[in-house]
Amino acid sequence: MWTGMHGIAPIPGYVVIQPTTLCNLDCTYCYLPHRALDRRMPVEVARAVAESVNPWAAADTRFSVVWHGGEPLVAGRAHLAELMAPFVGVEHHIQTNATLVDDAWCEFFRTHDVRVSISVDGPAERNAARVTRGGAPAYERIRRGVDALRRHGIGFSALCVVSAPRAGLARELYGYFLDLGCDVLGINIEEQEGVNSRSNDFGADPVRAFWAELVEAWRAEPRIHVREIEWTLRYVEAVLAASADELLPRALDPIPTIANDGRVFLLSPELAGFTDPRYSDFSSGNVLTTPLHEILGAAAESAVWVPEYLAGIEACRESCPYFGFCGGAHAANRYFEHGRFDGTETNHCRNSKIHLLEGVLDHARAH
Repeated sequence: MWTGMHGIAPIPGYVVIQPTTLCNLDCTYCYLPHRALDRRMPVEVARAVAESVNPWAAADTRFSVVWHGGEPLVAGRAHLAELMAPFVGVEHHIQTNATLVDDAWCEFFRTHDVRVSISVDGPAERNAARVTRGGAPAYERIRRGVDALRRHGIGFSALCVVSAPRAGLARELYGYFLDLGCDVLGINIEEQEGVNSRSNDFGADPVRAFWAELVEAWRAEPRIHVREIEWTLRYVEAVLAASADELLPRALDPIPTIANDGRVFLLSPELAGFTDPRYSDFSSGNVLTTPLHEILGAAAESAVWVPEYLAGIEACRESCPYFGFCGGAHAANRYFEHGRFDGTETNHCRNSKIHLLEGVLDHARAH
């Protein structure tokens, strides 16, 4: 029985929409199963999503629609504009590998008021995993896209995947992103999920040292927002003020991901495109047959795996001293690491939550 928080919120903080399954790159750590296939979203799917999203946006000062993976720009400017057109009052965000960004795309971003986040893993030698379908390095194409954004004065965020966290790397990466000119930096320690079966057990000491060094580099020159550091400092401040319980949401954000064909995947976008004998295709419905707000209203029973996941969240809450910071292991990480959803601690928990908090505290103790 789910007794922690108040289940799943009926209104999300944002929605993720997949305009196409295709990606023009073939990154070795990518989790997407159909990134070689060009399955584009029909406009009627976007219209169906907008019917629920627009009222939410009208009632909220900031509601985001995130266009994400495959590579959204592969869908083309004309089709992406058609998909965006039904939405009113939302913030459009795009997560892109930047290789297709040019002057025309920059004009598109301005015209449609799109907020841009790029995926790049640091300097050229840190991007060995980011390759074209022919296996060629993609870094120079990424930098050309970044140069176009800067030339047009378009601010951007950056998302960096770290595949071998250790002391010495964080300072190098932080210096690189300062020079790159991003406004916000997010760090993803590589995850074992989807079609990426590489182990993400990196050990406690190297990961803690990485995070501690990142804090040190940021404190020396805090010119950009670092997502993970700001999360952690907010939590530490709340603990010191005896208000940490107020940080966790009263209910889980469903984070609905709308696949190209209209299927809805809750709580973890990374589940889209997979099937399992026990859990079927993980979807909670399809917006072409059921309005999104109705799917979310019945979220707790919308797919066979969701009650199991909620039981796992409750197990985390009861057993893990880091629950107040983490909020419980993510659904996709539980599934791809444990094969089910009611397990508790994952390597992703350790790398990106537990060792993150410990690394920040290590830095605080040392200074």
